[in-house]
Amino acid sequence: MQPSARIALRLASRRPLLSSSTAVLPRQIHSTPTTPATVSPIHGSGPPPEPPVPAADSVSQRLARRKKQAALLSAAQEIRASTRNKSGQSQPLRKRFWKDVCVREVDGAWEVHLDARPLRHPTTKEIVRLPLSKPMLASAIALEWDMLISAQQATKSHLIPLTSLVCRAIDIAEEDAAPPKNASSVGETIRAGITRTVMRYLETDSLLCWAPPPGKHDFVEGQETLREKQMRAAEDIVGFLRSRVWPGVEIEPVLDGESIMPKKQSEVTRQIVQGWVMGLSSWELAGLERGVLAGKGLLGAVRLVVEWSEGPVGAGVGDGASGAERKFGVEEAAKAASLEVDWQIGNWGEVEDTHDVEKEDLRRQLGSVVLLVTGTGKA
Repeated sequence: MQPSARIALRLASRRPLLSSSTAVLPRQIHSTPTTPATVSPIHGSGPPPEPPVPAADSVSQRLARRKKQAALLSAAQEIRASTRNKSGQSQPLRKRFWKDVCVREVDGAWEVHLDARPLRHPTTKEIVRLPLSKPMLASAIALEWDMLISAQQATKSHLIPLTSLVCRAIDIAEEDAAPPKNASSVGETIRAGITRTVMRYLETDSLLCWAPPPGKHDFVEGQETLREKQMRAAEDIVGFLRSRVWPGVEIEPVLDGESIMPKKQSEVTRQIVQGWVMGLSSWELAGLERGVLAGKGLLGAVRLVVEWSEGPVGAGVGDGASGAERKFGVEEAAKAASLEVDWQIGNWGEVEDTHDVEKEDLRRQLGSVVLLVTGTGKA
């Protein structure tokens, strides 16, 4: 017998006999025993954290947001439907009902007339009358209404900012002239509300928030630091206010060094400034409110009002309408209010359609303050 035949016969004899119903099990190709997996121990203490649970009011907030979005969508659809005619084409805005705008002197006051109709207060429907000492303001309001192209635009306050500002001053004057009422039956007056609002900016005035001293790596030879610019601007304005407006009043920086919490002014300083604000005329108070909200600071707005006001607070500062002694105008007030922004733009560049728009808007609002408070001094 051949050797290969003997090997095959020997393997066949060792193979177990299986029935036709028994499956053949696979044979392992190695004899290495299996090793169980090693489980990494859990390092921690205490019970496992609870699964995240949504806030109790998240569902209600989500529903409220969806309702608001649905209401806005419905309002937009109604507006689009109302501006379309039967043929489905958009209708143009309704043209204004006046052709010419002019300024007329009536009974010792200036009135803006839309053709033959005098301009009226949007709430009280009273005729808007300006003092004879404010012809520039009357002309600016007339130009404002002459630029409108439709009657719908007259309902948007941002398109008639001077008219809105004048109406604010008229409301203050009418409330001041009204007989006093019981304090328990009426809320806060307009004058008290404006005073409370502008006094908040005394504690966070941008002129008094100085940058920390520069480190050794921040200093550039021959270049003025932001802190030095802020201190120089504050010294100029605060020095003017100490000598002309509030003699002897101490005004300290509210944010200096490495501090992050603003420091309050002394109680004596607050009382003096608050009493001065409460004593302003209606025109000056409305102008101060606009200047404070525009420049995010009280001190710069106060100097702007004082330098350009024709009232008692501006006595001795300028020389009437020419203002030859005035050194603080719209441009200076805008630079003082945006000192840090301008410094950052000089270092990192300007963002188009953001910084340039804010720059012009700030000067527009401060310019309206000058138009409101200034005058010829001859009523």
